[in-house]
Amino acid sequence: MYTNLKDCLKFVFSIRNENYKQTPLDLVADILHDLGNPQNNIKTIHLAGSNGKGSTLNAIHSILKEHNLKVGVFTSPHIHHVNERIIVNGQPIDEDTLLNHFNTIIEISEKKYNKYPTFFGMMAIISYLYFDEQQVDVALMESGIGGRRDSTNVITPLVSVITTVSYDHTDVLGETIQEIASEKAGIIKQGVPVVSSVKNPEAQLVIRETAAEKKAPLQQLEDHMKVSNVRLENGYQLFDLEIGEDRYENIELSMFGIHQAENAGLAVTAVLTLQSHFDIHTEAIYAGLKKAKWAGRFERFGEHIVIDGAHNPEGMTMLLQTLAAVYPEYNYHFLYAALEEKDNASSVAMVDQVATDITFTSFQHSGATPIDTLIEYSSHTEKSAVDDWKQVINQFHETHKDTEVLVITGSLYFMSEVREHLLTMEF
Repeated sequence: MYTNLKDCLKFVFSIRNENYKQTPLDLVADILHDLGNPQNNIKTIHLAGSNGKGSTLNAIHSILKEHNLKVGVFTSPHIHHVNERIIVNGQPIDEDTLLNHFNTIIEISEKKYNKYPTFFGMMAIISYLYFDEQQVDVALMESGIGGRRDSTNVITPLVSVITTVSYDHTDVLGETIQEIASEKAGIIKQGVPVVSSVKNPEAQLVIRETAAEKKAPLQQLEDHMKVSNVRLENGYQLFDLEIGEDRYENIELSMFGIHQAENAGLAVTAVLTLQSHFDIHTEAIYAGLKKAKWAGRFERFGEHIVIDGAHNPEGMTMLLQTLAAVYPEYNYHFLYAALEEKDNASSVAMVDQVATDITFTSFQHSGATPIDTLIEYSSHTEKSAVDDWKQVINQFHETHKDTEVLVITGSLYFMSEVREHLLTMEF
């Protein structure tokens, strides 16, 4: 067994599950059964979606914390350290506990199954073990890819949350929007309430049909909840929210963009379905949303640098809309790096339409897109490629004008490296 986390993670990251499309959930479920099914001992909220599930989860988390609940959170990817993926009351799982649980899973995998779960699957197992050990009041579980076959999908939650459905991970989830929506809708359970902000009509139909089939009460954006009067005031984004006959006015958000107001509205709707369990008070909703922040999602460093892990065309659309609202009439300088599995051609074409200039680079990830490939996607007359992206940031920070903003985007994994550098700078 491994005696330090670094060596253990090196092994875990080296695992390649060639049968990912067919078997990860089955193996995770089997190992959890061997461990006593800890997931059945905790109350959960399950989230899926192409974009927005992390921000929605974070908003729910912030509200529940304000209500003084002990909350477990499982998210991905991590920004700086792997144990950030499993958190209780704001504190990541400690390295010794993480290592012990990895060793337990590896031992069971070798002795009983002669194969291992994916890294994500192992982390999902550990999250259920840890949240049970910590006796959390509720755990927020963010699915990874899809939902139906996702390693987190071993629970019957208090509520299922589906944010958006767009073309992403088509090699795993399917090539049509209906197929992808069906995978996301796989987290819907018999009789369990579901809230959704899915807008695509074809995807929304799949959500509605699945909810009806499972007799799961559905609350859908625009039908049961409406966000309105979104505006910027005094450094916050304000909006009004209607949920059924209830109305919440002048909700303050620290996060920007209409999509973040919709994510927050979805979070409030999900929280209100928990009233029979926790009786969440209105003050917790307002205070929680005002405090909620999410690293790497339209995160500002000073007034002139923004990082956003927009990793697909839908995410890029939201980023560009938010830029236009927060920085109207600014010159946008883009620094872009992304994973190869993403639809970079579409995202880069969108950036071309608004950028003053665009610089392509790469980062330390085996799946990072080569710089030469990225630059070929762009038709911008002011495009360039660099290896040293830190120099680009430093130079902009020293020389930018009042009406210029540097937008760093393309991948959350890239945001992780960039964010570490930005945190060493003075703003």
